[in-house]
Amino acid sequence: MAADAITLARPYAEAIFARALETDRLAPWGDTLAFLAAVVSDPMARDFVTNPAVDQEKKIEFLLEVAGERLDTEGANLVKLLVANGRQVLLPQIAELYQAMRNEHEGSLEVEVTSAFALDEQLERQLATLLKEKLGRDVHIHSQEDPGLIGGVKIRAGDLVIDGSVAGQLSRLANELGI
Repeated sequence: MAADAITLARPYAEAIFARALETDRLAPWGDTLAFLAAVVSDPMARDFVTNPAVDQEKKIEFLLEVAGERLDTEGANLVKLLVANGRQVLLPQIAELYQAMRNEHEGSLEVEVTSAFALDEQLERQLATLLKEKLGRDVHIHSQEDPGLIGGVKIRAGDLVIDGSVAGQLSRLANELGI
């Protein structure tokens, strides 16, 4: 289903990106999509906007009311279009694809860093500097903790994965030993 959702979301993301470029509003559209994606990702909101017993007008009214002043006319029109086509649940994928297109356009890259312990700001900046040198692009780091890594970090930048975690090293050692 995830691949299907991405396939269905792509034309919307491409159209929004083209419009954002045309109107020089890349950042505002990114904020709008991120907000709407967060709304429909909430379990209660998701249940409401996907409930077939709730008519389209109530779904539109709900999303527009929750968004309030965050949506301009074009954002409201997007909500209406998505609900009319039964595609409001695709907002997280639309936002993700849009952000990837924006990053490509701006020459930047979203990087997920998972570490066994919380990274402080200084360490994140150092890591961003090193990754910028290696990848040749501006880097935006999103970090999270996973004590299961035991130590070290795991870095995901697009298709590139660098697993410098202790858990990853132990797993590779176990594979080499045939365990």
